[in-house]
Amino acid sequence: MNRLLQLYADNRAANRQAAGQARLQAAGKEATLYLYEAVVADDATAEWWGGVSAQTLVPQIRALDVDTLHLRINSPGGDVFAAQAIAQAIRDTRATVIAHVDGYAASAATVIATAANEVEIAEGGFYMLHNAWTLAIGNAQDLAETVALLNKVDGSLCAAYAARCGKPFDEVKAWMDAETWFDAAEAVAAGLVDRIAGTAPEARTAWNLAAYSNPPDAAAGDAALQAHRERQAQRLSVLGRTQIV
Repeated sequence: MNRLLQLYADNRAANRQAAGQARLQAAGKEATLYLYEAVVADDATAEWWGGVSAQTLVPQIRALDVDTLHLRINSPGGDVFAAQAIAQAIRDTRATVIAHVDGYAASAATVIATAANEVEIAEGGFYMLHNAWTLAIGNAQDLAETVALLNKVDGSLCAAYAARCGKPFDEVKAWMDAETWFDAAEAVAAGLVDRIAGTAPEARTAWNLAAYSNPPDAAAGDAALQAHRERQAQRLSVLGRTQIV
């Protein structure tokens, strides 16, 4: 099964708002937007699979007239091109955008976080980078063109992450190759986020992350979490593996 569809199907009912919409709260010259869903391209997809639709969210962001936008993220990811459209709307806003990773910023959700002026992460939060996935069908030429597109997408994502964290392109690409899950301290050390926040206002959703290869155990106890961190430390020093989300 295509991993992107699996991700949507596994999380279809989680925190579901009206199709395609994200929860927005505005007061004076500040607004808070809750991206607590998977990211999808359009309202029809959101109606079927659930998730926040770029078709709805981008105009929502562009219509804001605020000085500060707090973008609260707890998302397992989704459509990378939809995320890029949302990220561009964030870059274009005149507001100072502060991304708060309250739970997971995984896959395409990190594309959106990267567009913010500042990024902070909750103590128990995770930040995940990986290579793009897609589903392809056709002859050899069709599949070769798909591979070329995936490589271009990966290069674009890697350049954005590298610009954000100040690390060499090859080092960041190795993180993507390995599907690397950073806990809060690791994300700060890597330069992907700016700081660890205090207590998040809402608890982290228990997203179903079975579509991914190396997800942390959200229900893990201290021993399991420590084992996960040790595995991550090994991956950060010796990396190499592959997987359009």
